[in-house]
This record gives sequence, structure tokens and C-alpha cells, in this order.
Amino acid sequence: MIKVKTPATTANIGPGFDVLGLAFKLYNEYTFEEIDKGLVIEGCPDVYNNKENLVYKSFLLAAEQLGKKVDGLKISMKINIPVSRGLGSSSACIVGGVYGANAFYKGGLTKEEMYKIAVMIEGHPDNISPCVYGGLTASMIENEKPYTVGYDISSQLKFCALIPDFETSTNEARKILPKTIDFKDAVFNVSRVAVLLKALETGDMDMINIALKDKLHQSYRGSLIHEWDDVKTICEKGDSLAFFISGSGPTLMNITKDENFPERIKEGISRLKHNWEIKMLETDKGGAKAEIL
Repeated sequence: MIKVKTPATTANIGPGFDVLGLAFKLYNEYTFEEIDKGLVIEGCPDVYNNKENLVYKSFLLAAEQLGKKVDGLKISMKINIPVSRGLGSSSACIVGGVYGANAFYKGGLTKEEMYKIAVMIEGHPDNISPCVYGGLTASMIENEKPYTVGYDISSQLKFCALIPDFETSTNEARKILPKTIDFKDAVFNVSRVAVLLKALETGDMDMINIALKDKLHQSYRGSLIHEWDDVKTICEKGDSLAFFISGSGPTLMNITKDENFPERIKEGISRLKHNWEIKMLETDKGGAKAEIL
């Protein structure tokens, strides 16, 4: 029996659209067990309990890369990462399936090889990179090959996620973006990404507040997130200016050094129409792991 643990992730982090990613200490766990034939899935919502399950499909694709045929498989899941909330649930599933197949068949794939398979399945690396490698990452694709590098991040920084009781569609969040941008807006974002990476390393909150600003995607995607303006105002009144959309949303994220920040926004958030879970998250620096049970 194989057990795989994959972390939640956030992508973009303000100006780093489709480039930056960060892993958190919030995990899904998957166990893979051989059975005579067919497929058994336990621990996931009924809508995903079929052969279209992303963990299973990723397991199959990785097994195919290893030259293996899957006859019978039981997958048990412990799901802690909210689905369709901008916290990398799909990446966690994909990486879980790829890592599971490699360990299941003793495939001997390196972390880099598993990373490439996972990116091939997902189609972009921004969430896959931190899920595989952990920590803060920046990624790119050159000639269809993904590359990623890691950055240090201050241990003083805490991430306060506001996770709503509604979903947003990644496809819709992409459709709403403009097809062209002004040159000055591109420069605006490039400069802030460069500064943000250093500010996250040193924990300079003043610089983080400035460098998190973005002109490529957040103002457009905010219109898809119910109560976006209200939540942002409540967080600002709670002394958080380091505020950004996690991935394509709808989870909204704050960076803070104050462990009491949730208490300062709790009352205001509770008055909103939608239910917003307030969850403090710490950085995961290890990434996905597989073990034989």
C-alpha cells in the first residue's frame, strides 16, 4: 500500500500572474492499494467517484509513462484542501496520482521527471511547482518544457486565508481577462514581482504591501468574487494591506506577522451574507511525499 501527501498551494501572489506559487501546511492524503480488478474510490464526494477522478486519471497517465497497465486499484482519500477555491486542489490531485503511480510500480522516476508529468497533465506549472517542491517558487515554460526555481521566504510571515462557501470557475476567471495589456502595466507587474520575491525573503511588510499590487488580473477577477470589495475593506480596517486573490479565487489571502489578525476581522467577516472561513496557514517547505505502508 502506498500513501501520498500533497500540500495546498496558492498561485499568482498578486503581480506574479501564472508564475509565482507557494505551498501551505494543509494536506490531502491518498492511499493506493492493489485489488483484483476495477476501481474503488473512498473518501471523496460522489461526483468524483468515477473513472474521471483526477487522482485516478493522473495515476493512469503516470503508469502509462512507466509502461504499466492498471488492472485493479483502490484509492482512499483524506481531503483537507477545499475544492475549486483557488488553493490548488486540482494540482494536489494530479501530483498525488503521479507520485502514487511511481511509488506503486517502483518506477524510479526522479522528482523532476514526476514534476514534468504533472505539469503536462495540468497544462501550467504555477501550482504544480510548489506542490512538488514546496516553499515559494517561480516557474516558466520554454519549448514546452517546465522550469522552476525556489526562493526563501521569511518564517515570520503568516497567511490568513478567507475561504468562502461558493466556488469560481478557473475557465471563467480566464475568460474575463483582457486579450491585450498596456506596456506600462506589464512593466508595473514585472517590477513588483522582482521586488516582492526579495520582500518575502526578508519579511519586509512595508515592501510586501507595495509589491503585491497588480494590474493584470485581480481587478477583473475580483468582479467574479462575491463580496470582494467588502472583504478587502474589512481586512484593510484590520491593518492588512497585503491582500491578494489566491489563484483564480474565490479564496482571498492576507499576509501578516500578527497571529491575532483573525480576531480583528472576525466580527466584520461574520456580518457578510456569505460564510467565509478564516484559516491561518503556514508555509510548507517540503512538497509532496510518498511512502510505502
